[in-house]
Amino acid sequence: MATTIAVLSQKGGTGKTTTVRTLADVLARIDIDVLAVDLDPQGNLSDYFDVPADATPTVADVLDGRVRAIDAVHDGVLPANLGLAESEVILGGKMGREMTLKRALREAKRRYDLILIDCPPSLGLLTVNALVAADYALLSTEAQYFSLQGVEQALELIELATESLHPDLEWLGVVLNIADLRTVHSREALQQLRERFDGKVFDAVIRQSIRYAESAERGVSIVDYRPELGADYLALADEVLERVGFDDERERLRALRSELVPA
Repeated sequence: MATTIAVLSQKGGTGKTTTVRTLADVLARIDIDVLAVDLDPQGNLSDYFDVPADATPTVADVLDGRVRAIDAVHDGVLPANLGLAESEVILGGKMGREMTLKRALREAKRRYDLILIDCPPSLGLLTVNALVAADYALLSTEAQYFSLQGVEQALELIELATESLHPDLEWLGVVLNIADLRTVHSREALQQLRERFDGKVFDAVIRQSIRYAESAERGVSIVDYRPELGADYLALADEVLERVGFDDERERLRALRSELVPA
């Protein structure tokens, strides 16, 4: 059964979707069969995977029960578009609505090694569905003044899901994104997180750079476009694999890191 990780943030602009896309890319390179699930009506993750905006079927069709999840996969992603916003409204009136995605992914969990769910930049019903379907929750936050507050709000939702719906859900940790550690502000944000959530903040920090947008525009992974920046994601992937117990895969990742980012 696939290990499932929901990647969430209290708001947009935290680098969450880029993190999901790049982790999926890195892990696929070491022969982990990864399914990326776009659960954001904006469809940015689907865009990263070059899935056309009018592609069908999508995750909305899966949640509506019209198709199986495995039949809606396009090149490694279960895509989304604005139609997902309407599905969320319809979902709100259903019995057992929080369990819909979990039920929909049962067959996919038998076919993949790892499922990454890109949650919408809010803490609503779609995010609750992702948490109930997941084994782990990974938080993404930016290096800003209110980052600690945003993480605490997201943690409240995780705790609610754990207490009421999914007692086996585990908090994997929080990754600091879009960080310029040359500035006092970013360093203080990181220090605050480490003091408040000792042992849960990833050592890997994703640096701020315009190169991420450039690589996305060109359709080239940051790992290939700017390997020195891609190294941040390789380090994050290693920590993620360690925390979910993928020890053999970590060995393969070390070989990839040596190849892409020579010492």
